[in-house]
Amino acid sequence: MCQFANGRGVFAYIRLLIGRLAHFLFRNYYSLNKIKGDIMAVTMADITKLRKMTGAGMMDCKNALTEANGDFDQAMKIIREKGQAVAAKRSDREASEGCVLAKAENGFGAMIALKCETDFVAKNEDFVKLTQDILDAAIANKCQTLDEVKALPMGNGTVADAVTDRSGITGEKMELDGYATVEGPSISVYNHQGKNFLCTMVVLNKETDAKVGHEVAMQIAAMNPIAIDENDVPADVLEKEKEIAVDKARQEGKPENMIEKIAMGRIGKFYKEVCLLKQEYIQDAKMTVADFLKNQDKDLTVTAFKRFTLRAE
Repeated sequence: MCQFANGRGVFAYIRLLIGRLAHFLFRNYYSLNKIKGDIMAVTMADITKLRKMTGAGMMDCKNALTEANGDFDQAMKIIREKGQAVAAKRSDREASEGCVLAKAENGFGAMIALKCETDFVAKNEDFVKLTQDILDAAIANKCQTLDEVKALPMGNGTVADAVTDRSGITGEKMELDGYATVEGPSISVYNHQGKNFLCTMVVLNKETDAKVGHEVAMQIAAMNPIAIDENDVPADVLEKEKEIAVDKARQEGKPENMIEKIAMGRIGKFYKEVCLLKQEYIQDAKMTVADFLKNQDKDLTVTAFKRFTLRAE
């Protein structure tokens, strides 16, 4: 009788457990199905697709899709909001590294600088590609200002959104920090050593051998002129140099009636240092840049140039 009673007790306990499990499953049926649906929704194909759309990392895409229950629009919003949060948090940080690129096409040249915090991110392929994509879009639309560039469509937002998104992905402050354009019949660009930290553009007044423009663009990178010739030197800069030259002559005890002449001689040397056409040609110190150009074509000259660098000089 005891064994029978114990057996009945065991069966009763098992029935009780089964009943409770059935009740639990029934009550949580929809929640379990939702969890299962979420897991099934995030496939590798979806993650790859979102990564191509946003440039975000694999885990960021997976997490965003999971949080968005597979909704791509919502997932992109999540990634963008993350980028905005990172950008806001790091807005007071210094972005001293980055990528500078220049490009010319159909008589229009542009140069842009996208800055970040570290050299590691600056050399990242995705960061460099983003900079190139922005420059390509600016060239294609012949943008004249940085604000125009920022407003260009890119991906599922604007260029400004794309920069914010990349900031969220890397966790670093990023900013478009410079943009310059030139126009003319013959434009040459130079990326110093292909390292994306120093670029130049130069415009010649007429078509010529591409090597000629390249040589002048290299000259600009190496010698950092501030003007094409003496007429192009900013008035405030020239006035300051004249004051320095006069003060120096007086400190050296030069006769008062000779000070102005001595100062002008020093200004002449200043012109040779800062005016592109008057500089010694880096490939041959026996001639100036103006001489080099005239050796190619007597009417050849420079009409404009731009120079960007991320390094202190």
